[in-house]
Amino acid sequence: MKIEIISIAKKERSTYDPLYKELTKMISRFTKVEDIELFSKDVTKAHTISSDASKEAYTRAFSPYMGSGFCVSLHPEGKIIDSFEFSKLLNDRMSVKFFIGGAYGLHEDFLQQSDAVISLSNLTMSHKIAKVVLLEQIYRGFSILSNHPYHK
Repeated sequence: MKIEIISIAKKERSTYDPLYKELTKMISRFTKVEDIELFSKDVTKAHTISSDASKEAYTRAFSPYMGSGFCVSLHPEGKIIDSFEFSKLLNDRMSVKFFIGGAYGLHEDFLQQSDAVISLSNLTMSHKIAKVVLLEQIYRGFSILSNHPYHK
């Protein structure tokens, strides 16, 4: 199995990097995680135009990654699920891709192309925090699927 986390984010050092690294290492017992951060000139320009232009730029950036695998978009208006439901997103899949949009969220057309649209919380959080929560839930999900005691 392969997991990809694709996000609209500038590639820069972060205080969260050690957490990403630790959680990715924990997940590596179960599968490989690839963290892909995208922030093109198109996205930069769109941010100066409007939120709709930004959402469209995010969709263009994400387009090459859609299609193969089970695609899950993280969105504030997505379905709120518990960790057991989350683990089912991972179960018996060859590839799962998680999409984290930019500051303006994701375009409705993109959400409709996704196999699942979930919310990590009713709280608003930065993309960096969302990635930490997502990585932890991926590890927890695999722990649930393998009856590892971590989730208890």
